[in-house]
Amino acid sequence: MKKIDLFMIRSFIGPLILTFFIVLIIFILQFLWMYVDELAGKGLELKVLGELLFQFSLTFVPLSLPLAILLASLMTFGNLGEFLELTALKSSGVPLQRIMMPILIFASFLAVASFLFADYILPISNRKARTLLYDIRRKRPELNIQAGTFYNGIDGFSIKITDKDPETNRLDGIFIYDHRDGIGNTAVIHADSGYMTVTGDESGLILTLYNGNAYKDIEEKNVPQEKKKYPFRRDQFSEQNMIIELTGFGLNRSGLDLYRSNYAMLNTSDLTFFVDSLADRYKTRSDAYYDEFSRTRLFSPAQHFSGGYYQYGDTAAAKKLENFNSRAVFDTLNFHDKSTSIIRALNFARDGTAYMTEISESMLAEAKNLTKYQAERYKRYTLPFACLVFFFIGAPLGAIIRKGGLGTPAVISVLFFLVYYVITLSGEKFAKELIISVPVGMLASSAILLPIGIFLTYKATTDAAIMNAETYIIFFKKITAFFTGIKPEKENEGTGPVA
Repeated sequence: MKKIDLFMIRSFIGPLILTFFIVLIIFILQFLWMYVDELAGKGLELKVLGELLFQFSLTFVPLSLPLAILLASLMTFGNLGEFLELTALKSSGVPLQRIMMPILIFASFLAVASFLFADYILPISNRKARTLLYDIRRKRPELNIQAGTFYNGIDGFSIKITDKDPETNRLDGIFIYDHRDGIGNTAVIHADSGYMTVTGDESGLILTLYNGNAYKDIEEKNVPQEKKKYPFRRDQFSEQNMIIELTGFGLNRSGLDLYRSNYAMLNTSDLTFFVDSLADRYKTRSDAYYDEFSRTRLFSPAQHFSGGYYQYGDTAAAKKLENFNSRAVFDTLNFHDKSTSIIRALNFARDGTAYMTEISESMLAEAKNLTKYQAERYKRYTLPFACLVFFFIGAPLGAIIRKGGLGTPAVISVLFFLVYYVITLSGEKFAKELIISVPVGMLASSAILLPIGIFLTYKATTDAAIMNAETYIIFFKKITAFFTGIKPEKENEGTGPVA
């Protein structure tokens, strides 16, 4: 390895490590911002909170590495250009491609490492992080009840509140459905307001209710069904305390099999197995539905025509049916038979339409589930490839702008990453909604940004002044002259009289 290679790699590693941890911390802070309501007030130990942050930080590594490479390459080549080191290397006969080569090889190793990390470590980290977050959510359930929705996390009860004051934890419009008897909504409590707390040992949930009514159906024993009057008892109260026993609401650690079949928790081999299995099942069900529709809806089970009966799969009968002139037969019928035939045809059409609507919804849900696994498998390859795409953008762009530090490179990196992130999310969403194909949706961001990287590399190699404002001014003057017919004045042109 030559000295120039060691020099370039050493210049790149420092900014890479710095920017990688900066980006990783930003993603961790974003995670805390999203889940702070579910983590605050749970009495979590520092060990548990540290484990949660560590596992989620591992899940952010494949997404942080491309942005870190983009920012580090911008800083590295920006510093080299700002301090004229890049100019010195070029004047010594070393082309830009040769200067970029050692960092390109290093970035390729990082891309391979990113793929291996996403394939072997990321599924385990995802599973541990999501399982631990699920266990934390089940701890202190009174903090998880949201206004306007039914909460069924407590066995035997369904609770709904109309409004919740986040400062005082006062609950308004409380409905409590007691399902412990397993016979439906036979016991209901409604209160205007109340408070919900957990006992000190977290073994019970204390409900303090104000101004409400309790309704309970009275069971009528030995009364025939037709003679039941369904009486109920109503108790009115101004204040009532209710204690619900809680079991398993401490931080009980669940097994890792909780999310074992989720697409984000699988490696590429498992994803390939799921994709093949789901695709085979989709095709099998599609063929079965088509077969059933053809036999029972498209034609009646036995339709009489031309002296024979049509059955599904009978090729000779199908050819006869193709040559069968239904209009001629219909014209031979009397008015009553025509009316009956039209009514039966409409009933067959409505029945077939209802059947196809029901089946299409089921098949659509199955197709969307299949695309989730396909999109995740493509993501395992697109994120490592993004490391190379961002290098081809950052390195030549740093050589062009010739600005180091975290200022200008950080702004440019964020802009490019936002473009990449928006295109990736949009393509992934369109693919999962079956609007576009999965390869097109998942590869759209790389297909758009890679030509930009190649263009920037070409411009940096030819020392094009694409960051010079005068270049664009001259370009727009030429465009204006083309449409107006007025030639732009040349600089330093003589203005004296001609001899």
